[in-house]
Amino acid sequence: MNLKTRKRLSILILVVGMPLYVVVAVTLMNWLDARFGRQPIWVEVGLYVLLGILWALPFRRVFSGVGRGE
Repeated sequence: MNLKTRKRLSILILVVGMPLYVVVAVTLMNWLDARFGRQPIWVEVGLYVLLGILWALPFRRVFSGVGRGE
């Protein structure tokens, strides 16, 4: 995939995909809260950190080198 395509795809992922992922992650956390009750703060922070890292793993190849010049 050339650099121009990766730049366009990375912008699309960040503008459209990231907000959708945030909505899904918060909905999941609210569902866990309703289902199992409020968890300790360290568990919630750990889950948010895990979800924050998890979204980027499939897109590593798209984002690699996008900030560099031609």
